[in-house]
Amino acid sequence: MIRKLILAGAASAFAFIAPASAQVTIDMSEITCKDFRGYDAGTQDFIGNWMRGYFSAKNNITVIDSRYVKRNTAKISRYCKKLPKSSLMDAVLKNAR
Repeated sequence: MIRKLILAGAASAFAFIAPASAQVTIDMSEITCKDFRGYDAGTQDFIGNWMRGYFSAKNNITVIDSRYVKRNTAKISRYCKKLPKSSLMDAVLKNAR
């Protein structure tokens, strides 16, 4: 799973250089809390921010309060520590503001 995230980051970086680069996809619904807790802090922030954006768009929320970024990531991490088999999407739904 970490390999997929690294490949996605590399593909994003090369998107600016070579628009015709190969696509790499990540199914965010397959990330478990155990996977999430195994990532480094930067990757956790990246995934947390993506999830927050996804759910904000889904709920038609157009304003994002940056004060809650680190708080949400910490809450999700604590939730995932208690329930490692839970999906990350469930953790975000139940904990993010």
